[in-house]
Amino acid sequence: MQPRIIAFDIGDRRVGVAVSDPFNGYAMPLDTYFRTGNLQEDVSALLSLSEREGAGTIVCGLPVNADGTRSVQTEKTERFLSALRARTSLPVIAEDERYTTREAREDLLAMGITQKRDKRKKNVDSLAAAYILESYLQKIKKGDIDMNMKEDYNDYEDDDNIVELVDEEGNKERFEHLATIEYKGEWYACFTPEAAAEEDDGEDEGDEVVIFHIVGEDDDEHLETIEDEALLDEVFAEFCNQFEDFEDADEAAALEPDGE
Repeated sequence: MQPRIIAFDIGDRRVGVAVSDPFNGYAMPLDTYFRTGNLQEDVSALLSLSEREGAGTIVCGLPVNADGTRSVQTEKTERFLSALRARTSLPVIAEDERYTTREAREDLLAMGITQKRDKRKKNVDSLAAAYILESYLQKIKKGDIDMNMKEDYNDYEDDDNIVELVDEEGNKERFEHLATIEYKGEWYACFTPEAAAEEDDGEDEGDEVVIFHIVGEDDDEHLETIEDEALLDEVFAEFCNQFEDFEDADEAAALEPDGE
């Protein structure tokens, strides 16, 4: 028997979990982990779960648009993967997860499963993780992946986490995604303009931080500007408090909020 492979379907609020059988032949839905809003606590919990299940490899779904281009969710997930890689020597592998959540929902409907909304979402998350893992296991069976390779999957450097956002008028602007945080039960995405992220002139004027409210769920999720300046200040303060989980706490003091 080989070490098992565990798979995570990472969402802003929940993480679906699946694990392989002891012979890495098929994927089994396991559970759904509910995120705390603290990145490092979430990472610790998932790594403890991986250890408990005897996992030797971690596979995480990577969400991209239907045409393969990157999305805001891609950047958020890659940030989570980087945090995992920084805390474990296990290979942490990104697996294309296009259509997995939709397929999971369709399968639950086909099986005639009628449940309360929260329980249905929990089952969808773990089943989506199983689809992600099954896709990876099929690659192993086809010989596309050599499980005996000694490649260091964690020798990984993020790109600049750049994402292109489009406003209601169709104007496009590129941002670097800094963090996604929870505040009072709501979720917010924090960015800095790409041009500001690339500048390094040594001045102390501070980089601009643009914060959006994440509204909707799953395929209907989108970003909205924060019109309430008092709320914006509160969310920015929370971002500074949590910034040490994402980068360097010393950098937080140099940042300035922008309610664009």
